[in-house]
Amino acid sequence: MTTTITDRIAVSLAFTLILLVSALAQDAQPNSVAGAAERFAQERFAQDRFQPRFQSDSRRDPRNQPGNFDFYVLALSWSPSFCEASRERNGGRSNQPQCAGERPYSFVVHGLWPQHERGFPRDCQVPAPRLSRNIVNTMLDIMPSQRLVFNQWDRHGTCTGMDGQKYFDTVRKAREIIQIPTKFQDISNYLAVTPGDVEKAFMEANPGLAADAITVTCDHRRLSEVRICMSKDLQFRGCPEVDRRSCRSDKVMMPPVRGG
Repeated sequence: MTTTITDRIAVSLAFTLILLVSALAQDAQPNSVAGAAERFAQERFAQDRFQPRFQSDSRRDPRNQPGNFDFYVLALSWSPSFCEASRERNGGRSNQPQCAGERPYSFVVHGLWPQHERGFPRDCQVPAPRLSRNIVNTMLDIMPSQRLVFNQWDRHGTCTGMDGQKYFDTVRKAREIIQIPTKFQDISNYLAVTPGDVEKAFMEANPGLAADAITVTCDHRRLSEVRICMSKDLQFRGCPEVDRRSCRSDKVMMPPVRGG
């Protein structure tokens, strides 16, 4: 009798132990899967975090290698339009050097931009080689902002394969080639123009400049820039892709030169 009771207790304890072990195993399985998934996610995050992102790094694009380009775009900005837009954004005031200084500006150099036949390179050396203050200061007569000069060097000049001095010498040479039409040299009142009229005036003032080598850009109501395509040796040349970005407005305004 005693043996029978003992055996029954032993069997009951064994059965209870089996159930307990089975339950623990079932509870542990999801946790184990979740733990494995979490470890995988952590490892993947670590890999992604330190994996070089060559696809998104523009400097790895062979089209962004210094010296690898086909031609230039010389961008001439109509300074009064820039200043008027700046004042509108800032409650009637602008602290931009070309807008608040003593000297009035008309057409100024926005930049000389290397281009591919399709697309363009930019930011080809990051960080950009240091640009001396002396070079910057010598450009302020045609590029009326130190910040503009630095920006153009970082974004575009580094893509030419030139050093800073040679690049800005080339900017100046390109600007000296262009003759500003007489009708745009002394604007003292608002002038309504068509993009076609502006292009025609520039072509007449610059023999050899064809319609497919110049484009005019605008905002919603003002003339912004005249952009002229030039070969690496600074000869006028066609640029269909650039020409297609021309202003589509029928007429735009050219605000007067400050003090005019």
